[in-house]
Amino acid sequence: MKRSIVAVSILFASIVFAFAQNTNSSSSRGRTVAPKPTPTPKTVSKSPDATPSASPATGSGRTTTAAGPSAAVLTAFDKIIDGIRRSNVDLYTSGYWNSTALILFNYNGTVTRGWDQLKKNRESSFPQSKDVKLDVRDRHVTMLGRDGAVVTCLWTQTQTFNGQPDSASGRMTLVFKRVGTEWKAVHLHTSPDKPDPSRVPQSEQSPPDNAVRN
Repeated sequence: MKRSIVAVSILFASIVFAFAQNTNSSSSRGRTVAPKPTPTPKTVSKSPDATPSASPATGSGRTTTAAGPSAAVLTAFDKIIDGIRRSNVDLYTSGYWNSTALILFNYNGTVTRGWDQLKKNRESSFPQSKDVKLDVRDRHVTMLGRDGAVVTCLWTQTQTFNGQPDSASGRMTLVFKRVGTEWKAVHLHTSPDKPDPSRVPQSEQSPPDNAVRN
């Protein structure tokens, strides 16, 4: 009798356990599972001073530095110097003001008046000059307002002139003015850096190094 009761108890417990499993299984299959929330993307704050980089295609934000007036003056000056080095009349004269008011005080003491005379002089001398080497140093430009400038320098030139070695050195001052959109030399003054002492007046002679100055 006791064995029957134990057997019935075990059978009853098994039925209850199976029923509980079936209940859980069915409820699990019918359960609605809420989707996981999408994480919110992190926002990276930019510094208020940050500037977008320029696009290579559009070039937006690109900074362009324009050449100043002094650079344009030196370009005109270099054109004259290159004309001498190449013995090129057209290049040389294009750096000067094409006017009868043009005046040049030359190294040899002569005066050239007017652009036409300047061109004739160079057409005569340049073809006789070969192997020209012109060294320019201590070049300096001073702007005189918007439309004027002065360029000063020291120079040394060597060449073969009429088949003979030739050399000279001196100081040069060029006055430029703006003519339209270009800069042109309107005056030249060049002189030797070691003038002939016999031609220097006593009042202009340099005192000896050991002289006492008051």
